[in-house]
Amino acid sequence: MRIKIENNYYDVYIEKKKTNRNTYIRVTKDLDIKVTTNIFTSTHYIEKLLAENTSKIQKMLKQQQLKKENNTGFFYLGKKYTTVYTNIKEISFLADKVLLPKDFNIDAWYKKQAKTIFQEHLEKNYLNFTKKIPKPTLRIRKMTSRWGVCNIKTHIITINLELMKRDLKFLDYVIIHELAHLVYADHSTNFWHLVEANMPEYKKYKEEMKEF
Repeated sequence: MRIKIENNYYDVYIEKKKTNRNTYIRVTKDLDIKVTTNIFTSTHYIEKLLAENTSKIQKMLKQQQLKKENNTGFFYLGKKYTTVYTNIKEISFLADKVLLPKDFNIDAWYKKQAKTIFQEHLEKNYLNFTKKIPKPTLRIRKMTSRWGVCNIKTHIITINLELMKRDLKFLDYVIIHELAHLVYADHSTNFWHLVEANMPEYKKYKEEMKEF
């Protein structure tokens, strides 16, 4: 099935399951539209539902397109650079370009930078935190679905390596979020009040991160 939205055609993939009671529509990172529904849902009903939710689908498509743009290319601390591969041995930054050696291991370079930058920001936010908490240990890992993880038993905070691509305010938000979990393990009202006490603008940053 295909549908037309703003003069563009998009593929619609339908997945039917016995266990599904409701029908859900989502847009994948490849800009395909996926409908998950019950095995008895008719094609006519799905077509009608898609037509009624065109504006919502349009919004999801734009959000996924923005995510795609924000994850394509070379980013470092919130700035996008044009990548140029050369015969140099070390990475080099110009105003809007980055010169890279051939076969350059970008993730290894990110991790090397992150060990210093992430640790500095963890220390700063820990020392300024409004509640007394155990001193956390930093781990860095590339993750696909989470920006940070806090182990409340071992006090280990794991930060997503992908934050090296983003403005440092997002790193600080994730760190404060995870530090707050050392007080409240859940996402209760008290948890979010604690996050806000340490970062009043957190709602703005949390919303902006949906673009990544």
